[in-house]
Amino acid sequence: MKKTVVIDVVGLSANLIGKHTPFLEQYIKNKKLSTIAPMLPAVTTAVQSTYLTGKQPSQHGIVGNGWYDETDAEIKFWKQSNKLVQAEKIWDQAKKENPGFTCSNMFWWYNMYSNADYSVTPRPNYLADGRKMPDCYSEPAELRDILQEKLGQFPLFQFWGPGANIKSSKWIADASMMTDEIFDPTLTLIYLPHLDYCLQKFGPNFNHIGKELTEIDAILKELIGFYESKNANVILLSEYGITPVNTPIHLNRVFREAGLLQIRIERGLELLDAGASKAFVVADHQIAHVYINDKCATEQVKTILNQTPGIALVLDEEGKKTHGIDHNRAGDFVLVAEPESWFTYYFWLDDAKAPDYARCVDIHKKPGYDPVEMFMSSKPRAAYKLLRKKAGFRYIMDVIPLDATLIKGSHGSINTPTDFHPVLITDPALSAENKTATEVYDVIWKALSS
Repeated sequence: MKKTVVIDVVGLSANLIGKHTPFLEQYIKNKKLSTIAPMLPAVTTAVQSTYLTGKQPSQHGIVGNGWYDETDAEIKFWKQSNKLVQAEKIWDQAKKENPGFTCSNMFWWYNMYSNADYSVTPRPNYLADGRKMPDCYSEPAELRDILQEKLGQFPLFQFWGPGANIKSSKWIADASMMTDEIFDPTLTLIYLPHLDYCLQKFGPNFNHIGKELTEIDAILKELIGFYESKNANVILLSEYGITPVNTPIHLNRVFREAGLLQIRIERGLELLDAGASKAFVVADHQIAHVYINDKCATEQVKTILNQTPGIALVLDEEGKKTHGIDHNRAGDFVLVAEPESWFTYYFWLDDAKAPDYARCVDIHKKPGYDPVEMFMSSKPRAAYKLLRKKAGFRYIMDVIPLDATLIKGSHGSINTPTDFHPVLITDPALSAENKTATEVYDVIWKALSS
């Protein structure tokens, strides 16, 4: 099989390629730039799973970055086991056809406990005193030690949160090349998250994101040069484009005021009790899953959804089938926001009673996605918290604001202009036309088979 690398540049769309990306602008002159029709949901874990299986969420089961687990009665986000993906991956098929095939998965999601040969993914250490320490997980286990000895500790706090910057994508790129030098895998999957940060914070505003585009462009120049020197097929793609938004929709607050949410109070702060609620919303960028525990509330929920501004689509069972998201993990209704709107997880009515995790970077405790984690409410407060950390005191890094209007870019919707569609950049022989998300699998397979 032909050596192939798939580089996932999160958030890259055609409208971003230009004077701030001199390498890419030149590179595409000799390549085929196609677009990929946005799939539902257009979010990281679902899209990546579709690319790697050639199946829709109705078949592979990844209906979003998180969903409600009815057995545990818990909302779960950003889990990592590859066993959650309920379809065969491209490396499974490749191994059947060629026993010598090997795969390196560098930070694509659901990266733990798969049968990919080499893998690295974020995995913090959670210490007994409550601290979270940067680290990563690898297979084989010693690969983590080799990479961190050479490249330094994986920069977790530059991978997500207020400190997110180019350092994490640079580390991933360097680790990918180093892993290639050691193992020479047939297929390498590389995830570069950098543009996700600035585009969600500022939208496609070149006054704010020009520098960020130039930074990722430089990394791509190095990566592509490295793999071309290895005579590899290079596929450059993205999962979604990020469009401007200005209107957060606090649907859980609407449900609460309608008497559908169950709220628990602990230490004077409020928590959403999903298992005891009649109905609730799991927000995930511009899509949301509505779960109804009390089916008698279904008509009330429908009425609320039809009357709430900012919702473009309300998908019932038939609608979910039409869009390939009819899986038992999906909500009773799946919602798609209007182009300039997005869904928050917020459920409290008084910021003074917001749960403690609301002001922290805590992607696993929050019952929905929270892009506001990329902002900081107070730098002096953060500095004080870090001093407490260095002094060995217990601390809570509660420095995240509760102002959803800060977010200027989002994704997840299927109703986006073509200029904001995800891109697919390949040799013309590999892909000569625009694609659906499920067809990306075929492009990768064609590259491997060429």
